[in-house]
Amino acid sequence: MKKFIFGLLLGGFIGLSGGIYILPILTAEAGLSPIQLAQQLAQVGPQKREGEFSRERQDSDPFHWGEGHITLGQNAIVFEGEIAPGPDYRLYLTPQFVETEADFIAIKAQSVQIGMVKSYDNFALSIPASVDISQYDSVIVWCEAFGQFITSAQLK
Repeated sequence: MKKFIFGLLLGGFIGLSGGIYILPILTAEAGLSPIQLAQQLAQVGPQKREGEFSRERQDSDPFHWGEGHITLGQNAIVFEGEIAPGPDYRLYLTPQFVETEADFIAIKAQSVQIGMVKSYDNFALSIPASVDISQYDSVIVWCEAFGQFITSAQLK
């Protein structure tokens, strides 16, 4: 009987944990098509800043990574590339470049959350009018649910 209860609890834990991770992947929005991507990039405007997400960040690993080009303008931020799937991703602008969880946690209060990442490739997010993008040096994708660094890009 104890083995049955233990097995039931273990199975329930594994199922719940797997569901928390897999459900966002199954319900993720489709990425932008090439036409939609071009339309979004046209809305960024002439005063844009750009950066690169890389799999080679210090705290990136085979399950937490991003790779591609990010373009930031006063009204929108557009990503062309792919990030590892996972739950509860948020995109932040940060006042300085970070590539570790500890570094981001240290400056999270000075950072601004732009929005939820609902697609794992080619996405765009609107930037609130109240955000002065010149005050931020980098972009980071962060898993809010698990406090996990995914990737970052320094803006030029």
